[in-house]
Amino acid sequence: MLNKVKIFLDMIKFEHTLFALPFAYMGALLGAFVMFGAFPSWGQIGWVTAAMVGARSAAMGLNRLIDRTIDKKNPRTAGRAIPAGLLSSKEVYVFILISFVVLFIAASQLNPLAMKLMPIAVFFLVFYSYTKRFTWSCHIILGLTIALAPLGGWVAVTGEITWTALIFYVAIAFWTAGFDVIYACQDMEFDRDEGLHSIPSRFGVAKALWIARSFHLITAIGLGALFFITDLSWIYFIGLLISYLILFYEHWIVSPKDLSRLNTAFFTMNGVLSVVVFIFTLIDLVVL
Repeated sequence: MLNKVKIFLDMIKFEHTLFALPFAYMGALLGAFVMFGAFPSWGQIGWVTAAMVGARSAAMGLNRLIDRTIDKKNPRTAGRAIPAGLLSSKEVYVFILISFVVLFIAASQLNPLAMKLMPIAVFFLVFYSYTKRFTWSCHIILGLTIALAPLGGWVAVTGEITWTALIFYVAIAFWTAGFDVIYACQDMEFDRDEGLHSIPSRFGVAKALWIARSFHLITAIGLGALFFITDLSWIYFIGLLISYLILFYEHWIVSPKDLSRLNTAFFTMNGVLSVVVFIFTLIDLVVL
């Protein structure tokens, strides 16, 4: 049983939850302070966590299930749980169903708007896995999907969507899209051979990296805008400057001629960035 649990966690790359969960918490914190001048309750944080874990688990399970044939052909992904025979499709279907139930229960415990928006979230969670079959904008669609986490955190505690929430949403959407473009560079040749769509397979690695930089410039502008349109202080601003340095370093260590540090750019740097921005936001709000 423990081994099976480990396989499921590996399948959904549970550790990658570190990317979006800090921003989901940040959305909840900012929403509560901007709208009410107070911290969200522990109950709200708990249900945001459950919703986030349920949504991401369902999304990754769907992605692995939908892409199982493609993954089996790709040497980089052939060892994943389904193509390697470690999990059956039936087991993954059950896992996805349970994950959606967790998401539904969590949303029902928050507010009416969270429940109304849940079908939209479910649609994107299912839809994005198909997009690389017909459009190179799949990275942007993934970003719009993952960024539902911080937007959901905001909605969970406020029950409404504001321009500040939308700016935060766009910033995280293009952050995700940018690092997904970088990650996709390693599969450029495979995608071209299989007729799959991505920015690297469409434009080549060199142009793809420049597009990723432009996406992260949008992120930098969006996170910077939060400093001016909210009551966040110099503490957040320090965290913002550190996040800019992280983004710069992420792009500096990857080039068209050297993708050897791609995983560092993709996982390590982006995991650090999300935690840094969240922690400095939290400290800022606590001090205030």
